[in-house]
Amino acid sequence: MATFGAAAVATNQNPNKSIEVSQPPSDSVSSLCFSPKANILVATSWDNQVRCWEISRGGTGVASVPKASISHDHPVLCSTWKDDGTTVFSGGCDKQVKMWPLLSGGQPVTVAMHDAPIKEVAWIPEMNLLATGSWDKTLKYWDTRQPNPVHTQQLPDRCYALTVRYPLMVVGTADRNLVVFNLQNPQTEFKRINSPLKYQTRCVAAFPDQQGFLVGSIEGRVGVHHLDDSQQSKNFTFKCHRDGSEIYSVNSLNFHPIHHTFATAGSDGAFNFWDKDSKQRLKAMSRCGQPIPCSTFNNDGSIFAYSVCYDWSKGAENHNPATAKTYIYLHLPQETEVKGKPRAGTSGRK
Repeated sequence: MATFGAAAVATNQNPNKSIEVSQPPSDSVSSLCFSPKANILVATSWDNQVRCWEISRGGTGVASVPKASISHDHPVLCSTWKDDGTTVFSGGCDKQVKMWPLLSGGQPVTVAMHDAPIKEVAWIPEMNLLATGSWDKTLKYWDTRQPNPVHTQQLPDRCYALTVRYPLMVVGTADRNLVVFNLQNPQTEFKRINSPLKYQTRCVAAFPDQQGFLVGSIEGRVGVHHLDDSQQSKNFTFKCHRDGSEIYSVNSLNFHPIHHTFATAGSDGAFNFWDKDSKQRLKAMSRCGQPIPCSTFNNDGSIFAYSVCYDWSKGAENHNPATAKTYIYLHLPQETEVKGKPRAGTSGRK
């Protein structure tokens, strides 16, 4: 098992000089996503709400203004944007996906349905289709102009995680299954593998070059997996989000849109930046007082948003709504935190 070289841990700031988003949800945040066209942040929450903020930069500062929100009937678990930045999709425990024409100020409409909660949703612009993954053990593709799915794909178990970088799609399910699809032939599994990690999958992220993916587990470990059989020697796993004998879940994996390094966020309340090619940790940030269940970069990687709140990893009995507060923070990454380092033996160019 490979382990990244450790970087010095940042001093304990409040927290990491991050800026708090105003008027956060009243319960835990389940997903965060930035518009691909503007600094508009959407959060879904266990309080049944989908909220939107406009984020503005000014010098070294950043401000957030709440703009709009919609409601589901039950907790909302996932969200994504349409590629043109006009529309938000959200799904969750009411077993439906709502399409919210945010920029036009239109009303949300239901565009997808499952027989159990919807855990993941992804817009695929190259196909003009929406993909939804559910605990009903199916993956469905939707043309949002039609009431019925274009195709329903049976999964080996409940969908826990999903990532798309066309033509690559990877679905992580219960029982550590990782189902790989080539979206040029979306109705057939391209490959099914057991996770390289020994414990339950929490998150997946396709490489920006579509040649493989990252997978994170509840056991504080990340696997780096290449799809090409000739590249298997490059596969490795590494430990993160651990503190001595304490082991925490890896909840979120996000590639930087410019440098193609990546961030992990975990139930230890920390987020770290890594370079898979040089196998180094670029920056370890200070731990927050609560877990980080989700995170995301904006479209140019200049803002990293993350939520700090209870993540349900210790069950409902350890959740006290009276004392647990929910935060969303904005971190402005320095280039030294997110720019990859030359691999050993290279000239220094990257």
